[in-house]
Amino acid sequence: MTGTAEKPIFLAAGDAALVVQFGETIDSAINQRVNDLARALRSLALVGVVDLVPTFRSLMIHYDPLRTDQAQLIAAVEGNLHVQTASSERRRSWIIPSCYEGECAPDLEAVARQAGLSPAEVIAAHSGVDFDVYMMGFMPGFPYMASMPPALRVPRLTEPRVRVPVRSVSIAAEITVVYAIETPGGLSLIGRTPVPFFDLRRDPPVLLESGDQVRFEAISLAEYTALEADYAAHTKTLEFTWIDA
Repeated sequence: MTGTAEKPIFLAAGDAALVVQFGETIDSAINQRVNDLARALRSLALVGVVDLVPTFRSLMIHYDPLRTDQAQLIAAVEGNLHVQTASSERRRSWIIPSCYEGECAPDLEAVARQAGLSPAEVIAAHSGVDFDVYMMGFMPGFPYMASMPPALRVPRLTEPRVRVPVRSVSIAAEITVVYAIETPGGLSLIGRTPVPFFDLRRDPPVLLESGDQVRFEAISLAEYTALEADYAAHTKTLEFTWIDA
């Protein structure tokens, strides 16, 4: 069994959702259990299940209470806790270009000061890690990725921004995220990618999914400007490679 051996906790979320909680922390083994269960239940196509939403430590099962109930769902979960779907599947690995210069990185120097590093060292540390996509949430296409190198685990901003530019690459504590649309936010902005993470003209519109792997690649401001135009015009698409899960 991937991860810890403890049984999950079942929590009712109203009369049409069930939460299967595996732990209390951001942990790769716990998240693997969440994704294993999500894949196993998805393959069963259970009657009445409307949606499966993996998070850092739990799986939320949305269901139609006129077609199934929590007792049936709990039985299905308990019957599939041993399944390790991810170990026999491949997962997607992405190289995401990111500009860490100028207006693309308004908080880079502040992060460097907090971390006791130079801006170049911050960039090298952030772009030198393979991040796992633990969950999607907050807004369409918004990935929560971990784990951040310990040296870069800075706190959230004391005063959140009212507007965070779209595609901003941001960090706080153990996670890094990319803002898929313009929105308020309280993370430090250390870069920006030209790649759209949410695009209604694309099928599917969301780029990443839980279980993907991401590595950021530093690019210049000139490269960013050119790529931004290419992606906006749909003359360029981002490709992924397959890796063993």
